[in-house]
Amino acid sequence: MAWKYNNRVIREGRSWTDDNGVTHPTNWGSWSESEKAAAGLVFEADPAPFDSRFFWDANTPKSLDDVSEVDANGDPLLDEDGNQVVTKGLKSTFKAQVKAQAGGLLQGSDWYVIRKADDGTAIPIDVSNYRSSIRAYSGYLEGLIDGVAEHSAFVALFDSTEDSPSAFANWPEE
Repeated sequence: MAWKYNNRVIREGRSWTDDNGVTHPTNWGSWSESEKAAAGLVFEADPAPFDSRFFWDANTPKSLDDVSEVDANGDPLLDEDGNQVVTKGLKSTFKAQVKAQAGGLLQGSDWYVIRKADDGTAIPIDVSNYRSSIRAYSGYLEGLIDGVAEHSAFVALFDSTEDSPSAFANWPEE
């Protein structure tokens, strides 16, 4: 929330000078609404809060699906290489994040797989089970994402409470 004069933020408790060179006192914040308006002050409310993971602004949800961009004439918008510009939707974006998180969780035990490929040394069963559970959980989360048809349902996937954490915060542990 801010008071503005000609799109310039005026801070309460500080004097300010208008376009006519008149310096207004530091106590201008105690003026009535009509006195502030007469001095040219306009109140501007803060923008509504929004979760930038899911919305472009407070009133504009991001698309669930990928969007092939077009210009004002409806013709495909092309990048410098002549390829169609595509804005990734929430589903693609979050599935990529799930894959990256799964990859990060698997990375610490990748050496077991490499050792197995190099010299045939068996992967310990607990490591193998953990790796399988990570891959299965990744598939489960991707299925949740793919199964959503409405924006509000997609956002609800990430709702978390103390008693019920979001599925996305509940990866298997080693």
